[in-house]
Amino acid sequence: MRFRDRAEAGRELAEQLRLRQEKGTLPHPVVLALPRGGVAVAREIARVLQAPLDVLVVRKIGAPFHEEFGVGAVAGGGPVLYDELTLSRLGLGEADLAPVVERERKELRRREECYRQGRPAPELRGRTAVVVDDGVATGSTARAALRAARHQGPERLVLAVPVCAPEAAEELRREVDEFVSLQQPPLFSSVGEWYEDFRQLTDADVLAALRGD
Repeated sequence: MRFRDRAEAGRELAEQLRLRQEKGTLPHPVVLALPRGGVAVAREIARVLQAPLDVLVVRKIGAPFHEEFGVGAVAGGGPVLYDELTLSRLGLGEADLAPVVERERKELRRREECYRQGRPAPELRGRTAVVVDDGVATGSTARAALRAARHQGPERLVLAVPVCAPEAAEELRREVDEFVSLQQPPLFSSVGEWYEDFRQLTDADVLAALRGD
């Protein structure tokens, strides 16, 4: 089943999380969106859970010959999380990716400064960190985000996505205390195919969501 747009997916996902909140398994939640696409989903979840909304900026590390082909990801100031099997298959080493990593770290810092506008990152200790994206294909960016969040010591770590590739879901379950996904279709090629409206969001869209506009 395709979602009309990210907002609809967020509302459906929020209902699943609300039920968990009522059972007491989401104490003191803070919602962390992976921008840009995840913000439109996460704003619906934060509204229903009555939780603060913030961002967890992650950048995909693409192969030098094809930037959209992810071979790793980086979040915050942490180390790059590489897909070692993919690097091996492509005959790439970390040195080959150094220019890409530097460029993506620079863009990561730019986005954090743009979205936070001087605000500190949210305190996660003693809280439930609910990490949200609009979908997961390979899982590399989600994994980097989850490890960055876990490093901050939340009481519980939850990953919530509307749609996820089954292979990625199996791996990501090992990273979290709870994994919530509405769909894990067996025939999965991209996140966008599961949305009727999958337009690219802008920095302005992210800032509006964080302001609650």
